Amino acid sequence: MEEAGRDKDEAVLVRVEDFSAAKDAANVTTKPTRRYPLASWIAILALATLVGVYIFSLSLKQNGMLFGLKQTSMIEKEREKPCHRPSIPDTEIPYVHYPTPDTYSRKECACTPVRFFAILSMQRSGSGWFETLLNSHENISSNGEIFSVKERRSNITSITKTLDKLYNLDWLSSAAKNECTAAVGLKWMLNQGLMKHHQEVVEYFNRRGVSAIFLLRRNLLQRYVSILANDHDRSTKQLNGTHKAHVHHRGQADVLAQYKPTISTKSLIAELKRSDKLAADALVNFKTIRNIVLYYEDVVSNRTKLTDVLDFLKLPNIKLSSRHVKIHTKRLRDHIDNWIDVYNTLNGTQYESFLNGRR
Repeated sequence: MEEAGRDKDEAVLVRVEDFSAAKDAANVTTKPTRRYPLASWIAILALATLVGVYIFSLSLKQNGMLFGLKQTSMIEKEREKPCHRPSIPDTEIPYVHYPTPDTYSRKECACTPVRFFAILSMQRSGSGWFETLLNSHENISSNGEIFSVKERRSNITSITKTLDKLYNLDWLSSAAKNECTAAVGLKWMLNQGLMKHHQEVVEYFNRRGVSAIFLLRRNLLQRYVSILANDHDRSTKQLNGTHKAHVHHRGQADVLAQYKPTISTKSLIAELKRSDKLAADALVNFKTIRNIVLYYEDVVSNRTKLTDVLDFLKLPNIKLSSRHVKIHTKRLRDHIDNWIDVYNTLNGTQYESFLNGRR
């Protein structure tokens, strides 16, 4: 009997111990997870942000110092050259060059400083007329749309090779002047590889000291009409079976002006937005290079803008001229076949002001 009672007590004791262990296990599994206060997380995030900003600022400072060292080194090297002119300010030295062509000798003009430039524009924005104005200056050679040839803009290597040849004064064209050329450049459309490779081109321009002359158009509707009219003549060749993007006689201009395009109103606003964005993106992408921004309408109405360009290129101010004759000279409404539809499409939009433009 005593042994049976003892066994029963031990069994009860085991059950009690098992129950206590199970309870402890339950307490362990149901113990809430420790959470960090929100303030701690904010403090950690703020600390990480400060560290990131500090590292980024050090990087910028280092890059700025490197750029400054490069500029200083460039100036010192230029001063050591036999052609260096003490009268040229240090700020201008990166943009003054003394090329040594491979195809000829500059002879007595070897120490004539040369400025490198590029006219950055869009088709039918007056760049052809503007370039002929520059080329009427005896010291300027602007060599046209070199990159209209696709092979020259197929990749950045082809582009830089072409530019090197141009700025070494080895590019021969009808615009080439004598050995004493003081400014050499080209006309480069935004859609001719320029925007596609803009980062590499910006690096090249800054490294070689190339200045940019932006020539854009304020009234994009006028530009669009000119594009459509030019495309029509390219296919119909209205002047004795020959396509002419520019003319030198009033009679030829009058023939081309007879065509009045019918503009698709469904795609008109999208086309204007596309052109507007392309120009805006170009100004942003190339803002770090030395540049001047011109608008066709301003140059037409105020010829002192040409003086600004010559001052920009540090060249003597002389009267510039061109043989180009304007094709569209009437009111814009007189050059669009479906003017009422176009008017109704743009009236009340951000492009409403284009409707009042004159050519």
